[in-house]
Amino acid sequence: MESEGHTVLELTMADLVEGLTGWRPAALDQPIAGTYMDSRKVVGGGLFFALRGEERDGHAFVPDALTRGCRVVVAEQAPESGCVVVDTRDAHVFREQAGHLLSLHPGQETPICLLVPDSLAALQQLADFWRTRHAVRVIAVTGSVGKTTTKEMIAAVLNQRYRVLKSERSINTATGLPLALLRLNPAHERVVLEIGGGYELGEIAHLARIARPHVGVVTNVGPSHMERMGTIERIALNKAELVESLPEDGVAILNADDPLVRAMASKAQGRVFFYGLTPQADLWANEIESQGLEGLHFRFHYGKDVVYSRVPLLGQHSVHTALRAAAVGLIEGLSWQEIMDGLRGATQLRLVVVPGLRGSTLLDDTYNSSPTSAIAALNLLDELEGRKIAVLGDMLELGSYEEEGHRKVGRRAMDVAELLVTVGPRGCIIAEEALDLGMDREAVHIVEDNEAAIACLHRVIAPGDIVLIKGSRGMTMEQIVSALSVPESNAR
Repeated sequence: MESEGHTVLELTMADLVEGLTGWRPAALDQPIAGTYMDSRKVVGGGLFFALRGEERDGHAFVPDALTRGCRVVVAEQAPESGCVVVDTRDAHVFREQAGHLLSLHPGQETPICLLVPDSLAALQQLADFWRTRHAVRVIAVTGSVGKTTTKEMIAAVLNQRYRVLKSERSINTATGLPLALLRLNPAHERVVLEIGGGYELGEIAHLARIARPHVGVVTNVGPSHMERMGTIERIALNKAELVESLPEDGVAILNADDPLVRAMASKAQGRVFFYGLTPQADLWANEIESQGLEGLHFRFHYGKDVVYSRVPLLGQHSVHTALRAAAVGLIEGLSWQEIMDGLRGATQLRLVVVPGLRGSTLLDDTYNSSPTSAIAALNLLDELEGRKIAVLGDMLELGSYEEEGHRKVGRRAMDVAELLVTVGPRGCIIAEEALDLGMDREAVHIVEDNEAAIACLHRVIAPGDIVLIKGSRGMTMEQIVSALSVPESNAR
């Protein structure tokens, strides 16, 4: 399996220049030791892209990248010192300055700064160029929730037979996808990528043109990013762009249990493969049994094949994740034994079980939240033994669905939780709905922030409690987990 750490790439200086300018300087055959957008990770001989983000500007970190031995910087503005600056924005000027590039030789210590009009566009352009140099099969995953876990499980399955490259776990796909593709080398046989979206129509189509996937997996369509996309129908159009991008010999793997995903079959040029819990799907599952924190048991059905499965995933919603990974394995020619070995070796990526205060168990699901994923987490809580405490924070970017989304979670929390702690102004809506439906007022604690939640939980947690902690990324609720967790060696 390709490591997510530093690897020496096949990408050379000549490739970099050709990818950005269309001109290939034959003399520049020095390898580039990794491509980075985080200056703290740069190694000697690496390439650093100075990207402008919503909160930070990568140009401020160019000096740090240079002190760590960066060979090349791609930026929209030149650093004050430390580089030979070559302007690629004007073809005439670039050719005049190209002598700086040609004068380089192995061992040259002065780094280069290549000026470009747009650093993100340059990163994606280089990835597009590099992708065309590799005849490798690409599997892409999109959907409102479950993308990252699905990607990781698909990679675990495919790794049973192939050398697999996958995108890193939690990087925005506008940057994560090209960075992954720039790690491609001739040894790779399969690439598994996560393709997000949610800002505007055309995003996924643009990234798919770079990745050129052969297989596209759609998890579901939900109200995540409703604030930006406006309607659930626009979110569905956004996710369907992956299906539309697939070639005639491609395969669209679609969730038969989600009507909006199922309808995407009409947009596919090639084969459609349905998965789900219905016998009408190509691959389906039944006899699902949760073993709590020990995982899931169920049966796969594929044509005449009936395969008993036990996987170390939490919550019945994870059956769909296993179905997606198995579907890709079948499409890519793996045996059932290889598929099962991959699934059994998978780990729960987002939701982590942590020993907690006074012999409690914490379900750390703080990576992000949406109504769909929050209800799935509450369903898992419902399957476990012990007093059930739900600590639920604001779900962000829901737009017009904000109140209804929080109320839906409140309805499920009322059914499942014996104690409910809500965090933040939107979390209040969850509590209000639970109270309106008859939840005991003494069992509901409404707090403003994580600090107040920690103080509340310190008072109420008892031995044997199961505590679910979940909220949107912006709520930083991992602070609660950190405050309540205990070293495993001290857990009772």
